[in-house]
Formats: sequence, C-alpha cells, structure tokens
Amino acid sequence: MDKVLVYFPFALAEKADSGSKVRPLKMIEAFEKWGDDQGLEVIVVSGESKERETKWNELLQQNALTNVRFCYAENQTIPIWLTDKNHIPSRPFIDKKVFQYLKQHQIPTGIFYRDVYWKFDELYPLKGLKKRLMQWLYRREEKFYEKYADAIFLPSLEMGKYVDINRTKVALPPGGKEVAFQKTNREGNRVRAIYVGAVKHADNGLPLLLETLERIQKENLPLSLTVVCREAEYQGLSDEQKEKMKQLQVDIRHISGAELDALYMEIDFAYLPRTKSTYNDFSVPVKLVEYLSNYLPVLASDCTAQQRFVESGPYGVVAGATTDAMVAATKKMMEQHQTFLKTIQEKFLASNSWIARVQAVNQTLTKNKTEL
Repeated sequence: MDKVLVYFPFALAEKADSGSKVRPLKMIEAFEKWGDDQGLEVIVVSGESKERETKWNELLQQNALTNVRFCYAENQTIPIWLTDKNHIPSRPFIDKKVFQYLKQHQIPTGIFYRDVYWKFDELYPLKGLKKRLMQWLYRREEKFYEKYADAIFLPSLEMGKYVDINRTKVALPPGGKEVAFQKTNREGNRVRAIYVGAVKHADNGLPLLLETLERIQKENLPLSLTVVCREAEYQGLSDEQKEKMKQLQVDIRHISGAELDALYMEIDFAYLPRTKSTYNDFSVPVKLVEYLSNYLPVLASDCTAQQRFVESGPYGVVAGATTDAMVAATKKMMEQHQTFLKTIQEKFLASNSWIARVQAVNQTLTKNKTEL
C-alpha cells in the first residue's frame, strides 16, 4: 500500500482555540479521509522532539517508510528547533534526520510556511539582542527549508515575496468546513450584518465600520449590526466608542463555539473591514473562511489576498477602506446578498474545503515528481 507522511514538528493542540492550532488538526483529519478514499495509508508524526524521534525510529525499525508518495509538513510561528514546550529541544537533530531521509530517498516534501510577522518591526515584539538572535534563527530556518523542501505552501501567494526560500510556492489558505444550511427567516426587510474579531486596534476596521453604519442609518436603510468580540477588549474601548455603538444600536456579543455558529445562521452577511498594510495585503484571515463556511457573503476591504479570495466566487463585495466606499459597498451587499449566498452554496466548498487543500498538496507534490 502506498503511503503519505504528515510531519508536524510540534505538539498538536489539545484545545484548538486559534487558527494556527486548528489548521494541523483539520489537515490531519482531511488527509485521513482522503487517504481512505484513495486507498492510502497516512502516517502522522508529531509531538515534542523526543516523541518525534521515538516515533521516527520505530517507523525505520519496522521498515514502515516504503512506498511513501510524499511528505507534507508544517512549521510553527517559532523556529523549528524551538518548538518543544520549554523551547529547548531535547532531541535537536531529529528534524534534520527526517528531512535528510526524505531527500535521500527522493520523497517529495512540501512545507507549509505559516507566517513572516518576524520580518516586520511593527508586528514583532522582541527588542535588542534577543530580537536579532531570533531573526537570525528564522533566517536559518528559511535556509533549512530551502535545502530540504521541494515546495513551499503559503497562506497566500502574495506572501511569497517575503519568504526567502527559493522553491516552488503554492497558495494553501485555510479550508472551509461543512455546515448544515439552516438560515432563519428575516423579520421584515431588515438586513443583518456581523463583525467577529478584534476591536482594540483601528487596523481591524471597527472605527471604519461604525462610521459606515452611521451613514447607512442616516439614510434610513434597514441594516442592523452585531459585533462579536472578547469582553476584555470591549471593556478596553474608550467611553466615546462604547457610547457611539450604543447610539447606533450595535448588538455586542461575547460568544464563541456553538453559540457563535448558531448566531451565524441568523445573519445575512459579514464585514471584514481591515485597513490596507503590507502585512494585511498578504494575510488571509481565518474569519474569512469561517464566514463563508457559514453561508455568509463577505463585504471585505481591498487588502490584496482577501480581495482575490472574495472575488474568486464572487462571494461578496470588495471596497476601499474609506467610509464612502464602504457605504456604497454596503448598499450593494444589502441588495445582492442573496445572489452571493447562492454562489457560496454552489461553489465554495467544492474548491475550498480541507479535502480540497489536501488534493492541492497531492497535485503539487506528485504532478511533476521527476522534476522536484
């Protein structure tokens, strides 16, 4: 039986409460389902460095690594050598051992490279000598992957120019999940919108969103807005911002999980109003895929990667991050959200499920195996 190796050089999360923790679990689940359909055995190696070494040695001793089609791996947001819980690897050479084996046996290897926030001073919090040391390690990690990887998977193609790894680069954004369609009926002609996420920093777009809602209400258009955020962040807003939200009758919720899933079914469309920046232009928010998985057309600002994603359906409306542009886009969305909803139902999961992501990995790593 042919096999696929899935290699995560870190411990998998027990509580998947963020996109970076969810992704490995979803990819394993999708690989195993795809493997069953294809008649392939999926071998997963993960955990602390000591656990990985034990598992790897067992596989070698059992001669279990024959007929491996390819290996899919992911990195973490810290360099590969520091992913043990205490950031001190008890087995510092295991990852090199694994990748050397794959290279020597001509097994195509693709690595998902998660983020490059460490290249941006405004995003990377470390200072001084510690910062320089960590950035040196990150650069070493890039060279490490360049030596052993045949392809680099990224959240978006736009991120590629900031990744100094001279290998084939392929977009592999978050995947969508299957959700039963159970939309509740609207009362009257009121259109319901939602924003889910951070409210503390203006870059996330809350001030722009409130200005847009204020203009819409002045024109007496039937739009209501629900904002879902962490309670601590909401309490940290200024009194002026809280008062404005109250005046605009914004429904504030501090929910997650099943409660949020149920709320999505009451909503007509979602906002993603981030301001443009170098980083925002290449990042793909997990919330974008979450909205679409829950049948919510998206009104997104024109950050490059999310714009391309939304327009690929089209799954919604894209607008410049200005009040005038957002007001015009909101009016368009209020008129056409049912049309975008139909497109989501017909197209989204077919090309954006987690299984589709696994199929993209397979296509990339086996398409031209002799060329890799």
